[in-house]
Amino acid sequence: MTEIQTLPASLPLFPLAGCILLPGELLPLNVFEPRYLNMVDDARREGGHIGIIQPQASDTAGLVPGQPALHRVGTAGRIKSFAETRDGRYLLTLAGVSRFALTAEAEAQTPYRIGRVDYTRFTQDLVPRPVLQGDRSRLIRLLGVWLAGENIQLDWTGLEHMPFEALIDRIAMLAPLPPHTRQDLLEAPGSAARAVMIEALVAGLIAARAGGRPQ
Repeated sequence: MTEIQTLPASLPLFPLAGCILLPGELLPLNVFEPRYLNMVDDARREGGHIGIIQPQASDTAGLVPGQPALHRVGTAGRIKSFAETRDGRYLLTLAGVSRFALTAEAEAQTPYRIGRVDYTRFTQDLVPRPVLQGDRSRLIRLLGVWLAGENIQLDWTGLEHMPFEALIDRIAMLAPLPPHTRQDLLEAPGSAARAVMIEALVAGLIAARAGGRPQ
């Protein structure tokens, strides 16, 4: 049985604006809202999968009347680690497994939303990321210039030795980007396409701020 056959056709959905999870990456979560504590409890009993998905703009029609609209692509994450704090919060780490297309929402009896999902567009997510070659030093330099202009400090520890494809996906998840841009990066075909998008985006932001082209 392939892994795609073991992924659930229905997923508890955790809508998070400005947050994506990419296959092969890890996402730490601090869960404290009662309905999502309930969701985590249920997920741990039922295979450990949770769908991370971004809400759309508030004026976008959703699949369920009266509920905030969600983007149509998210990622199934598997609970990799779990701890409960003294004040009742859950500290999770989700491991990204595969992106999914949200096709419908179930009429759930739960306080959280449940999506009907389809993984067939994203079968490539279930194999190791292809080795990606790129100009790491140029990308890190561009990131450094951009983030310095935003007064953001980046911890460069480990970036020099991280596989380039993992570096690209980590940047897509962690860089201070607007939700719609992050969604575009999630829906890109793979790390190679994300690399092109990120470099063009960062170079463009630097150029716009400086009134010229970055060197």
